[in-house]
Amino acid sequence: MPSAPTVPMLAQLGELPVTQRELYAFEFKWEGVRCIADVRTSGVRLWSRSQREMTHEYPELQGLGKALPGRRALLDGEIVALDAQGRPDFGTLQNRIGLTNPRDVARRAQEVPIIYMVFDLLELDGTDVKWRPYVERRRMLESLGLEAEHWHTPKYVVGDGELVVEASRSLHLEGVVAKRLNSPYQSGRRGPDWLKIKNKNAQEFVVGGWTEGEGGRSGTVGSLLLGYYEGDRLRYAGGVGSGFSLRTLAELNDVLPGLELGTSPFRDPVPVRKSAHFVKPELVAEVEFQEWTKDGILRHATLKGFRWDKDPTSVVREVPTEVNVDG
Repeated sequence: MPSAPTVPMLAQLGELPVTQRELYAFEFKWEGVRCIADVRTSGVRLWSRSQREMTHEYPELQGLGKALPGRRALLDGEIVALDAQGRPDFGTLQNRIGLTNPRDVARRAQEVPIIYMVFDLLELDGTDVKWRPYVERRRMLESLGLEAEHWHTPKYVVGDGELVVEASRSLHLEGVVAKRLNSPYQSGRRGPDWLKIKNKNAQEFVVGGWTEGEGGRSGTVGSLLLGYYEGDRLRYAGGVGSGFSLRTLAELNDVLPGLELGTSPFRDPVPVRKSAHFVKPELVAEVEFQEWTKDGILRHATLKGFRWDKDPTSVVREVPTEVNVDG
């Protein structure tokens, strides 16, 4: 099986840079699925953050090849789906993720159209440009004119991070990413050259168990038991019992029985009732929450969706980093 052409560079959770913000570009953080696109006139291949090929899941992006006739480009970006208000919505995108049946893909492509937000250029016509500064890569990307129904090159702002943060809040977006103008593209690395500044608390968690529902949720999942890794140990972080759609519940009813464990995968005691079932820590959930308690438990958590191809062992508790720029 062919391997992915590269591993995406990742952003570190942080705050707006304290000094010398003119050294950063600020752009919206898109709530979707990370995608590396290998674009050629003969066809387009798509790869997820975990290097899983997903070419056949998003057939509308095959048009990128005709958009760059006679050229080859390696692009980085985020696939998003829009809600009824025209805003990127990860819950809506769940209807497109992981489909394998061509008929299902074609039907969902009509029901839930996607847009590829292209924000970086890694190779062009056989030349590796990852080593070039971010601002230079962006100029090269913009020169390609990638603007159409299913792909878009978003704008960015240099220096005025507060303006972009305020705009993201008014549009009810997930947040902002700050990228150092002189930074190269470092495949697979998460560091302070790219900072994600979130408008709300949200991150990925590993599902280590579930409890049975009551009342209207009787006979299905009531809540998921969540955790994150410290080294090779899964720490308990609480549960999430809201945000479940009927489709999500049906998927969980199919997936969870095959992951059943006889004992808890968490290193900590889990204070749940007798209806708790433990599972192999293989499923990754995207969860929004109000805050962490002093005991390290989530408060008022809501399920946003699942990262079906994310490596569970890479899920850690995200701690914001404040960056001071000295030059």
